[in-house]
Amino acid sequence: MSDKLLLRTALGKHAHVKPLVDGRVSSSRVTFEFRDYDPLPKAFRTMVRGDELDVSELAVVTHLLAHHYAKPLRGIAIPLWNRLPHANLVCPVDSAIREPKDLNNTKVGVRAYAQTSGVWVRGIIKDDYGVDLDSITWLTMEDAHLSEYTDPANTVRNDRSMGLRELMMTGELSAIMGERVVDPSGIRTVVPEGDKAAEAWIERTGIVPINHVLTVRNALLDAYPWLAGELMELFEEARRVSIEEDGATPPPAYGLEANRRSLQLAFDYSADQQVTPRRYEVDALFVRI
Repeated sequence: MSDKLLLRTALGKHAHVKPLVDGRVSSSRVTFEFRDYDPLPKAFRTMVRGDELDVSELAVVTHLLAHHYAKPLRGIAIPLWNRLPHANLVCPVDSAIREPKDLNNTKVGVRAYAQTSGVWVRGIIKDDYGVDLDSITWLTMEDAHLSEYTDPANTVRNDRSMGLRELMMTGELSAIMGERVVDPSGIRTVVPEGDKAAEAWIERTGIVPINHVLTVRNALLDAYPWLAGELMELFEEARRVSIEEDGATPPPAYGLEANRRSLQLAFDYSADQQVTPRRYEVDALFVRI
């Protein structure tokens, strides 16, 4: 049908959205023009800095900053990607670091200070392991996706040609976090048995740390009041098909209420870490469906 709403869309290569991308799940109201970005964070920058995309996967903290800087976007609480924070903070296998508190008064590397993975890690090691975040110097590799954003005073930008891993292995950094792909060779988690600690944290809190959600331009949501509900139905169906037909690992449940506590905690951590100057409420950033 020629009157379908065309949506220029960027998504990661996740098993639970594959049925939507390959056409097994489709709509009578919208059609997707999928655009590839490699690495995916290039899509985040495109979504918040320009108008080339209508719908995009977006990191949770990038979405928060987009709201803070009045970008015309709203979120739909579809958790597209998540990772275990406890396992994402690593140090050399022979490091003198034995527990997270040993990071106090050292220099720790992260790809960007406002990176969602970093916000989750810092929040958890402060709350659960007593780390003094203000005592740490945070070395960053790049700026945030929002051009208006400025890192806090306890950060420094890397001006050398070496990457995070090399800087750590040569002793410049005590630990690093936020690598897109974590190579396990020569390293260990700063949190002892990081994977197990993360799973225990999820079990205890009932919170799955969400990294990426879906975002849509306000103009489209305002012009087509049915759009948010249509997108949720399509992504739910793609999720079902991926599990039942492809054997995909089930992602976290979709919907605002199912993810409210996770999203709010990420926002609270962001305010505490001076990513945002104040605390934001989840309802201000997400569509109710």
